Amino acid sequence: MMAFREDNHSRSSLTLYELNQLVRETLQLEMPDEYWVEAELSEAREVRGHCYMELIQKDLFNNTPIARASAKCWKNTWMKIGPKFEYITGQTIHAGMQVLLKVHADFHEAYGFSWIVTDIDPTFTLGDMAKKRQEIIRQLKEEGVYDLQKELEIPMFAQRIAVISSENAAGYGDFCNQLEHNDYEFKFYVRLFPAIMQGEQVEQSIISALNEINELADDFDVVVIIRGGGATADLSGFDTLNLAENVANFPLPIITGIGHERDESVLDMISHTRVKTPTAAASFLIDHLSHVYDRIEDCRTSISHWVSRRMEVEKIRLDKLAEKIPMLFSLVKSRQEMHLQQCNNRLVFAIREILTKQTYRLGQLNDMFTPLKEHVFNRERYRLDLLSHRIEALDPKLLLKRGYSITMHKGKSVRNPADLSDGDEIETRLEKGILKSVVIKRE
Repeated sequence: MMAFREDNHSRSSLTLYELNQLVRETLQLEMPDEYWVEAELSEAREVRGHCYMELIQKDLFNNTPIARASAKCWKNTWMKIGPKFEYITGQTIHAGMQVLLKVHADFHEAYGFSWIVTDIDPTFTLGDMAKKRQEIIRQLKEEGVYDLQKELEIPMFAQRIAVISSENAAGYGDFCNQLEHNDYEFKFYVRLFPAIMQGEQVEQSIISALNEINELADDFDVVVIIRGGGATADLSGFDTLNLAENVANFPLPIITGIGHERDESVLDMISHTRVKTPTAAASFLIDHLSHVYDRIEDCRTSISHWVSRRMEVEKIRLDKLAEKIPMLFSLVKSRQEMHLQQCNNRLVFAIREILTKQTYRLGQLNDMFTPLKEHVFNRERYRLDLLSHRIEALDPKLLLKRGYSITMHKGKSVRNPADLSDGDEIETRLEKGILKSVVIKRE
């Protein structure tokens, strides 16, 4: 029984510890049972194996919190129910998750009230997760982007690969190793765009990597989003509307291999191709290129076969034509010889006819030109006679006979005494001889 104290004013009172003890005893008496409660986690953390949770309930219309409470799951219980929850849901508990908890009330005099968690129903969370996924899918379909990735075609020679993954993830190493050591010795060119692949920053980290790839879209054929080497839980970051919209509207085909084997994430659903693991993504790219190689080989074989067959057909055709050539040649030769003979006959006849006409015309022209020729000859002969008389009249010998003389110096006639100098030798030609003189000029 509690001992009530009387103060100076005759009023009874309790210490805080006594009051809290009274509350604990009342709860133990009035609420001895366990209860299943639906709530949203506003916070969840593990400390030294214990799980501490903050529960919240929001108003359906304005999303305002209308109830809050703290909950704890002690280590011995959490070690049992925690792994089971992760295995079934594929996620660790985190803020924003809807959970169905089995709790009982607990009040400690020193630490106050909290709900003690003894069990958690993963099927409830699965249902809520599925509901969220369906809502995201519905919005994507309403926006008309749900199938955009499926409409893209992976290039025939998809060898330039942009990879979004954690830089140190074992899955990324397995992916690169698988591509590098493929049986066909195909060459792939891989560039990593690092991103956080687990936790609350998954969405924004992958979107940032996609934006970076988009600026270099012409340098790549496909994008591969892979996650490996870590826990298979905590995949909620791949089930967001914002990430799904970015992937759906991306201009390059996106292949996902995030290692989630039980359920497809929204990212898997919206991507071009979904595989289970990073190595499966590498195998998919190798197989795609091998199919292209096989098609090329099939085409090469078909072309070779078609060419061989066509050559055989043409050879047969040529052989048949070769058999016909002698007969055809003889026929053509005869026809051409006859044609040439006809042409020769026509040409000889034409030449003879032309020669006859031209001979007759030349005769006519000769008859016309004979009188004219004699007239011209007579006129020119008379003109030559006149010129001859003039030349004879101008002959220097006639001048010499008349008593004139000609003075020459160096083969030229002297016309001006000024052209001569003292001592120059000159010749004077007379009718009957030549006189040589030396010039002496007198002042």
